[in-house]
Amino acid sequence: MRNKQGGVSFLLVFLIGVMLALIAIGAMKIGPAYTEFATAKSAITAIVASEGRTGSVNEIRKAFNRRAAIDNITVVSADDLEVSKDGGDVVISFAYSKKVPLFSNVSVVIEFAASTAPGRGTDKE
Repeated sequence: MRNKQGGVSFLLVFLIGVMLALIAIGAMKIGPAYTEFATAKSAITAIVASEGRTGSVNEIRKAFNRRAAIDNITVVSADDLEVSKDGGDVVISFAYSKKVPLFSNVSVVIEFAASTAPGRGTDKE
């Protein structure tokens, strides 16, 4: 008497491998967009922490330009920043969208928005 052995077919393993490869390729193409956003968001957070209540709009824009040159931030410029005051605190925000081509004619558009105001500044996809 032979026992029937169960297992995973080669086709199933191959399909799972292809799906994992596509997910990895997508993550490698989309990942830099999120890294750029995180760098720009950390720059405005650091500027608010350092400039605090005393910085004028021009000083804040100059501080962002300095950080952008050091951190190689190209997705947002100092002119794209919205600088305002909320209860005496400086609030800096920006928003932009990024189109990331995946393959052939398939692309992903990601909308990013960040703000130093409490309760705001989430990234949206």
